[in-house]
Amino acid sequence: MPVDPQAQLILDLMVELSPFNDLGDDHRPIRALMEAGSGTDDEPFPMHAVEDHTVPGPAGDIAVRVYWPEPSMTDAPGVVYFHGGGWVVCSLETHDAVCRKMAARTGAVFVSVDYRLAPEHRFPAAPDDCFAATQWVAANGARWGIDTTCLAVAGDSAGGNLAAIAAVRARDAGLDLAAQLLVYPCTDLDPSRWPSMTENADGYFLTRDAMEWFYERYVTDADRTNPEAAPIHAPDLANVAPAFVLTAEFDPLRDEGRAYADRLRDAGVATEDTCYPGMIHGFFNMDDAIDLAKTAQNDAASFLTSAFGRATASSG
Repeated sequence: MPVDPQAQLILDLMVELSPFNDLGDDHRPIRALMEAGSGTDDEPFPMHAVEDHTVPGPAGDIAVRVYWPEPSMTDAPGVVYFHGGGWVVCSLETHDAVCRKMAARTGAVFVSVDYRLAPEHRFPAAPDDCFAATQWVAANGARWGIDTTCLAVAGDSAGGNLAAIAAVRARDAGLDLAAQLLVYPCTDLDPSRWPSMTENADGYFLTRDAMEWFYERYVTDADRTNPEAAPIHAPDLANVAPAFVLTAEFDPLRDEGRAYADRLRDAGVATEDTCYPGMIHGFFNMDDAIDLAKTAQNDAASFLTSAFGRATASSG
């Protein structure tokens, strides 16, 4: 099908304003542009409480933002969320709105993680920070009202990559997660392997050239097949957390996300995946402009609440 008309309106606006129009050697202009264009709303989606905290990490304290959608939350499910941005851009601020809305839709306490960014901090800084935060929440989340037997990881794009890696690390560490939510995840660092990287290389917001720009700042060539950078290369995915993988029809990352879902299923992991027709990369966060984004958020919330229900039943 063609690009969804609402998504096309976004693309038309991006002709002159896309952060990927002028990718130079300096990452700072695109970082500033993403912050300016996607910051916290003047009237943010209401939460009972939102607080900034820090948790210990391998290179010092990691900033996190905690969202409570309801008052007096105790024994609530928890979601540790990793923002997208190619491991180079974006922050707690750029993903504040989606964390608020997903916390409200799920009734879960969300913990958004401000992991270290490349190129100042190249691989494996990001996955190390994300898993350290996940482990800390699993051990200490009760102080924030989280039932740590109902803990999930989630993320979009590069954050989906980090959530997938955190789920594998959790399995290996004996940490039993309830779910992993992977929103158009980057699972490979070799664009030559995926038809969608060619079919959707340009003209749909995220470009193949932009992905190469991100890879070059995040990893060395030797690390491109490291499973902790590219989880599609993990030798064994058995017994990782149940997964929901969301992809978009006109996204360069579409095929590697779907392939990762297939690998999870082949390993015996309960896995749902949906490719949203007519959609572009980033649509999940565009619910103010794209109706199907609301559908995708509801689908993701339904998956998480079902997974939390199963975790509660099994722990009881």
